[in-house]
Amino acid sequence: MPPSSSSSMVAGTLARSPHAQRHVWGDMCCVQCVQQQDWAGARTLHSAMEREVVRFKKQDISHNFRSLCAVRVSGEQAGVELSLTAHRRQTDSQTAMASTSGSSSDLTARIREAVERNFAKEVDFLKQMVRFPSLRGCEHTMQDFMAAAFRERGYEVDQWRLEEALLKDMRGFSPIKADYTHAYNVVATHRPRTHAGRSLILNGHVDVVPLGPLDMWEAAPFEPHERDGWLYGRGAGDMKAGVAAFVFAMDALRAIGMQPAAPVYMQSVVEEECTGNGTLACLQRGYRADIALIPEPFADKLISAQVGVVWFQIMLRGLPTHVAYAGTGANAIESAWPIIQALHVLEEEWNRPERKHPSFAGVAHPVNLNIGRISGGDWPSSVPAWCTVDVRIAVYPDQDMTQARADLEKCVRDAAAKVPFLANSPPEIVYHGFIAEGYELKGADAAVQKLRAAHQACFGKDLELTPTTATTDARFFGLYADTPALVYGPTAESIHGFNERVLLESVLRNTQTIACFIADWCGLEPVNA
Repeated sequence: MPPSSSSSMVAGTLARSPHAQRHVWGDMCCVQCVQQQDWAGARTLHSAMEREVVRFKKQDISHNFRSLCAVRVSGEQAGVELSLTAHRRQTDSQTAMASTSGSSSDLTARIREAVERNFAKEVDFLKQMVRFPSLRGCEHTMQDFMAAAFRERGYEVDQWRLEEALLKDMRGFSPIKADYTHAYNVVATHRPRTHAGRSLILNGHVDVVPLGPLDMWEAAPFEPHERDGWLYGRGAGDMKAGVAAFVFAMDALRAIGMQPAAPVYMQSVVEEECTGNGTLACLQRGYRADIALIPEPFADKLISAQVGVVWFQIMLRGLPTHVAYAGTGANAIESAWPIIQALHVLEEEWNRPERKHPSFAGVAHPVNLNIGRISGGDWPSSVPAWCTVDVRIAVYPDQDMTQARADLEKCVRDAAAKVPFLANSPPEIVYHGFIAEGYELKGADAAVQKLRAAHQACFGKDLELTPTTATTDARFFGLYADTPALVYGPTAESIHGFNERVLLESVLRNTQTIACFIADWCGLEPVNA
C-alpha cells in the first residue's frame, strides 16, 4: 500500500515513481488521506501533484494521466478542496497533441489537405443525402442510410424510434399531432483509448420542410445538381451539408492517421423543423459532452443568440348557411382577419426597443409573426362553419414562456370579443409543434476561442458572431444539459424556399474548420497505437 499521512512520504513516493505510475500513487494517497481525515497530508499531496502537472507540461511527456479516483476534499476542519481531474484532462489534451502531431501549423495544414483530397467524396455523399425525401414522417430511410454510413466507418451506432411517452414530461418537450412510427434518431459514438481531451457532440438534423408547388422549382427538389459552385436541392443547405461536414471532418482526421482523444457523439436527428424532440430524445437517451457543435447554415458565422418559437392554432367556428342568405350566417374564415391584425399589433409591441433582449438590440425586427397556413370551409356556396389558422411567433431568450402564452391567448380573446358571433363562441387555441425557448451562448469562451482559431486558419479571416431570428436545437444543450452549443455552418440560400442551394466552397472550408476544431478541442491520438 502507498504511504498515507506523512507529507515527506507523499512527496518522496511521487519523486521515486515512474512517470506513468505517479498519478496512480497520487490518487491512492488522496484516498487514504481522506479516509484518515489527514487534511494536512491532503494539502501537501495536492501541492505535490500540482507540481507534477506543471512539470509534465514542460517536458511534453505523452502519458495516460487519466483519473482513477476523482477526489474532492472539503471540510470545515481544513477548508480544503482537491480537484485534479480538470488539470489532468487539460494536460493530456496538450501532451497528446504535442507528442503525436508535430507543430500546430503543420497539423492544420495536414488536416486541411486531407479534407480537400476527400471533398469529391463528401459532395457525392451529400448528393446521396439530398436524394432521400426526408419530409416529416418519412425520415426513416434517410436514417438507415446514415446508420449504414457510420457502421462502415466502424463507429458504435445507436438507432432508435422516438417515443412521446418518454419525452412528454421533459423540460423542452414540444407537443405533437404527428405519428412517430418512422421518426428515428441515429447516434454514432467514437470512443478513444486515452480519454485525454474534452468530449464533443456533433449534432445535425436530416428532416426537411415541405416543398410547395413543384412547378415553381427550376428542377426536381430531390434531384441534386451542381451549378456555378452551388449544390441545389431540398435540404442541401438546411442542413444535410452540415451533417456531411462533420462526418467527413472525422474522416479527415483518420486520413492522417489520427483520431480524437476524447469521446465524440455524432447525432443525426429528426423533428428539428417542428419541435426539436429529436435532440431532446438524445438527452433522454443519456448523451452528454463538454460542448456541442451544430453546423446549421449561417453563412460561416457563429450564432451568439437565437430566438425561441411558439407554434399554435386558432380554431374558429362560424354559422353555416346557404350563400343566398349569407347575412344570416357567420363566416368563420373572415372572422380570422381581425384576430390576425391584433396579433400583428402584439408583434410590434414585442419589437419595441425597451422589450428587446440585449443580444438583439441591434436587430431591427427580431420577433417575427407568421401566418403559416389557413384552412376552412366545406363548400363554395356555403358560409364556412370553421377555420383553422396556424401561427408562428418568436420569443426572446429569457422571456417567460408561460407569460408569453398568456399574452398571446389574451390577444386572441380580446380580438374575438369584438366579433359578434365569436363573442359568444370564442375561438380555441391549440399548441402543437414548437414551444421553444430562446437561447444565448454563454460559458463557452474556451470553445469559441478554439473555433475562432480554426476558422481563421481555414477562411483566412476572423470569425464573426451574430444573433439569429431563427431557432435551432442549440437550446436543448445550453438550457437543459449544461452544455454550451456552438451553431456554426456553411453558406446557403433559399432554405425553406424554392431552389434551395448550398455553396460548396463554404462546405469545404466548414469541413476543414470543424476538423481542426475537433483536433484542438478533443486532442488527438494515433489511430493505431
